[in-house]
Amino acid sequence: MFTGLVMGLGRVMAVEARGDETRFRVKALFDLDRIVLGESIAVNGVCLTVETAGEREFTAYASAETLAASGLGKLKPGSQVNLERALALGDRLGGHLVSGHVDCIATVESVTPLGQSVRYKVAFPEDFSVFVVPKGSVALDGISLTVNDCGAGFLTVNIIPSTQGATTISTWKPGTAVNMETDMLGKYVLRMLGPWQEAKGKKESKISETFLRDHGF
Repeated sequence: MFTGLVMGLGRVMAVEARGDETRFRVKALFDLDRIVLGESIAVNGVCLTVETAGEREFTAYASAETLAASGLGKLKPGSQVNLERALALGDRLGGHLVSGHVDCIATVESVTPLGQSVRYKVAFPEDFSVFVVPKGSVALDGISLTVNDCGAGFLTVNIIPSTQGATTISTWKPGTAVNMETDMLGKYVLRMLGPWQEAKGKKESKISETFLRDHGF
């Protein structure tokens, strides 16, 4: 579990393709100490498991499904990535609950300077619109952000200078593909309401023209 508060940037040092899967070697560009084998580290918002660890460096293996659901497959040696270690119990929850399980790939549509901040408009598959609400939370490339505005298949976020300087978001431009994870709580609420809505729909479906006529309508 993560919070979407990026700890710092990392650089992809090596990409080793193995069929439909890939092993990445990543070096942190900040003081990332005591990396533990088997721990989870979010790379551009994707939860990966540490295989080997060195000084500020680790390797992680991405399965075919992970590569298909995210933008990790486009990383190459030299690419910069956002890094975040898993949340420890008792830590401050400064962002929002992020699982590191990417829902879809979103695409930056526009970048608009607004004073010292920058507004980004991002497009994504419309099926995920139900999980995005104004002033709600979304994780883009692992960055916890507040949704300013949204609609069918799009959302906008305003990025302050400190976030621009601490993450890869400063490199985004129209056409940039980013990993998107919608709000976890929203997904669970919708899933819990599913059976109730289905039962309600079945109950209402019993009302027919014959039923109404038989009851005097």
